[in-house]
Amino acid sequence: MNKYVITLAQTCLGCKKPSCQKGCPVNTPIAEMIRLFLAGDIKKAGKMLFENNPLSVICSLVCPHEKHCEGHCILNKKQTAVSVGSIENYISEFYINDVQFSEAPKNGHKVAIIGSGPAGIALAFILATKGYEITMYDGHDKIGGVLRYGIPDFRLNKAILDTLVVKLQQLGVIIRPNIMIGKNITIADLFRDEFEAVFIGTGVWSPKKLDIKGESLGHVHFAIDYLKSPSVYNLGKKVVILGAGNVAMDVARTAVRNGANEVIILYRKGMDDIPASKHEVDCAKIDGVKFDLYKEPKEITHLGVNYVKTDGSGEMGFLAADSILVAISQNPKDYIVQNNKGIEVDGRGLVITNESGMTTLKGVFASGDVVTGARTVVEAVAFSKKVAVAIEEYITSL
Repeated sequence: MNKYVITLAQTCLGCKKPSCQKGCPVNTPIAEMIRLFLAGDIKKAGKMLFENNPLSVICSLVCPHEKHCEGHCILNKKQTAVSVGSIENYISEFYINDVQFSEAPKNGHKVAIIGSGPAGIALAFILATKGYEITMYDGHDKIGGVLRYGIPDFRLNKAILDTLVVKLQQLGVIIRPNIMIGKNITIADLFRDEFEAVFIGTGVWSPKKLDIKGESLGHVHFAIDYLKSPSVYNLGKKVVILGAGNVAMDVARTAVRNGANEVIILYRKGMDDIPASKHEVDCAKIDGVKFDLYKEPKEITHLGVNYVKTDGSGEMGFLAADSILVAISQNPKDYIVQNNKGIEVDGRGLVITNESGMTTLKGVFASGDVVTGARTVVEAVAFSKKVAVAIEEYITSL
């Protein structure tokens, strides 16, 4: 037992109307979690967390807590907020490693899940525990989506995902890797093979371009591609990141850990406008990442980046770099939409759904980043919980 976890838990005031819970997208019962933990009911606390959020063990590590639960803690007014993430992680990790699931009695209904990122994994757990026959399809050789291929190891130990695979299999979930639905197998094929509902949770894996001269040069890379396998890249000693979201921070910190001596984030606005969470920015600074602000890239050359100052002066400048990483968000890949008529998308290629997650094609649902654009893991789980209800209502109405 880590004594510091107990100390952290003891700072909680046990509010009768906990604002931390209201600040959580999945309404995690934080005060009750801590009460059970301190009372010696860690397994009960873990079970409660898992049933509310099947990815509690992951959200406790990668959530922007300062924006959600911890940001709403009443102690922020005079002291330091309760370290909810650390406490939740200790409880959730204990539970997921301890619990042994068994298959629920089958209810005779089959659901296909395309994509095994946060949205798909959460939905698989929810429906499998209710007796649905679940088959998950993913284009990679291992499940996890952005959790495995988009979040660095120093933020999320991938052994956690391997544990979740075991738990899914205990519940009878069938995982079919290395298959891209929309190429050889279509959604029509899934319905032909007696799946009653199909869920799309394929995330956003197509990097957005800056559309400036030099973007095709050999020392320019897209952030989401780099994060999949950073060890295969030789970035050199000086790396410039274009973009300032959470992915940019992940890329910058990863580059530091893979041999870069100098890593600079080039951003067109100031520190207060950076879209990344304050925690991630602080971590990047601690790792030695530098921020070069009020500069917008205009052209990439073999030697670095030509930019214009956005502070009102309009001055031009140049920043030397061995490699440039583009981190300005991602869009969905369109394999499914191209090969399946009836699924409408918006101007960014994001799947259009109603508030319950139903797409414009009957029986097909979607949630997560493929619907909302790149968001947090906990937001994907929150949406998938709504979709699970909608899928059950749809199937029972057939």
